[in-house]
Parts: sequence; structure tokens; C-alpha cells
Amino acid sequence: MICAGIDLGGTGIKAALVDERGRILRKKTIPTGARRHWKEIMRDMVELITDLVQAEGLQIQDIKGVGVGVPGTVNPERGELIYACNLPQCRNMPLREEMKNALHLPLFLDNDANVAALGESVFGAGGGQTRCSVMITLGTGVGGGVIINGRIFAGAYHGGTELGHLVIRAGGEPCGCGRRGCWETYSSATGLIRRARRAAEETPGSLLWRLCGGDLSRLDGKMVGDAADAGDPAAVSVMEEYVQDLAIGLGNIYNIFQPEVLILGGGVSARGEKLLEPLRQLLQPEIYGGDMSKVDIRIATLGNDAGVIGAACLVMQEQ
Repeated sequence: MICAGIDLGGTGIKAALVDERGRILRKKTIPTGARRHWKEIMRDMVELITDLVQAEGLQIQDIKGVGVGVPGTVNPERGELIYACNLPQCRNMPLREEMKNALHLPLFLDNDANVAALGESVFGAGGGQTRCSVMITLGTGVGGGVIINGRIFAGAYHGGTELGHLVIRAGGEPCGCGRRGCWETYSSATGLIRRARRAAEETPGSLLWRLCGGDLSRLDGKMVGDAADAGDPAAVSVMEEYVQDLAIGLGNIYNIFQPEVLILGGGVSARGEKLLEPLRQLLQPEIYGGDMSKVDIRIATLGNDAGVIGAACLVMQEQ
């Protein structure tokens, strides 16, 4: 079985041909041109699939279908992208109808964070444990995806599991969603960097200054981690506070879903065990009953391919 997976983002459109074992046979990425009309973007998606099929020596009829992960609100039943703030001309984009007209292939879609969670659950860090898994992506924001019985769970109206917008501090930092104190404002990579810049401003001799060349606008999450690993007091304090807030949010998630596996992705997760070791200790008092014996936290393994592999999974589960 060969399926096409597309990860439609505000910066790039990534497409891949994926087999039934989750292996990428061929992939290609092109710029999105995010402000273009959806018909132009749709044309590029069709061309990407056509190019991949031809390059692999296949025919369109060899492809079982197309899965698409999109950054916004979707209607999976109708196969439409309803709204995506970083794709302003793609409101009510009829993906399924257009793909059927152009290539005569079935199309399935969902939110990109959900799709990445599905890919990791089936072919990545989840190891196929699909009774219940949760993936948290620690990037610009905090993305969440919940897989129950092998299927994406997104609530009755397809917009659920916005896990980054759980409030962990009443009246806390303002969030882009309009609330205050959201988990995303503290546990995203953006939140980590914001804390580190404040700490650096209060600590002129901090290693943080040297790592960013004296320009705090260049400070990134890796620099913060490197400074903490080197024992810089300001960076150590920032990282400790960050992990504590991460543990609070993950404790809430675990207590709600009790997943077989909690998967952490995104740039901050690249710290691996340096992140997981203190996180496990801080997570214990957050778990209902304090029983950590069933809490399995893992780092995502599919990297930037999670989106296209998860999109292909949307097709596979319908066969």
C-alpha cells in the first residue's frame, strides 16, 4: 500500500509517498506562498503528488489516497480547511472536492498537530500503542494531539485538544489566544526564550550574553540549554522554572487522559534525557495518587517527517 501525505504549512508544503510500514519512499518540499489564493496552493499540492508519483515510476492509480495535515480548523467529514490564520486566502478550502476532481483520489485531512501525533503514535515513539497516546509539541507554541483507539480525538466540533491553552496560572502571562496564564506562554520554546532574556537582562555577567554575542534577540532555546548545562546560575534557574511549569501541564494532561505514552516533540525536546530526568522527578507530585509506575514519557522520533507520515496514516486507517 502506498499513500501520499502532505504537510501544509505557512512556510512550506511538504509531500511524501509513504508505504504501509511508515517508510518514506520519496518526498519533496516547496515554498507555500502563504498569501496566495487557495486555488494556487491546491494546484501546487496536486503537482507535488504528480511529480512524486512519476519520479517513483508509479501511476496515480497506484496511490490509495491522500492525507493532509493543515494548520488550522478543519471539517474532516467534508474534507475542508475552514480557517488557518497563517493561510489567509484558504478559508473554506474544499480540499477533498478539488483532489477528487484533479487526481480522482480520496482525501482525508486533520489539524497538523493531530496528524503529527498520529504519525508518532503509529510509526514513531508510540511504537503502535494506540489505545491512548498524547503528543505535546514544544515549539513556537505548545501543540497537542490525542490518539484514542488508533484515531485522532478532537472533540465534537473538531477543534478540541488545544492542550497548550490549559491555564496553569490564573491571571498570569497574556497569551495570544486572549486568555492569561496559558501553559503555552510558559512551556513553549518562545516562553523559555522570553524567560531567559529577562534573566539575562537582570544578570549582566551571565553566559547567556556571551552565547548570543551580546544580542538577546539572537538568543534561542539551545543556547539556554547549553548555558544551563555549563552551570550558569541564571540559565539554570530559568531551566528549572521551565521544567516545573512543563511538569504541571503534563500532570494535568496525564490525569485527564491516562495515556499509555506521553510523547514530547518540538525543538525543546532535543535535550532528550537532560529534559526528561528532572521532568520525571517534578512530575510525580502532579500525578493523581503519585503513582509514576505507568507514566511513560518519550521523545518523538520522526522529527520533521511526523506530519507527512501521520497524514499518510489518515489514509491507511480508512482502507
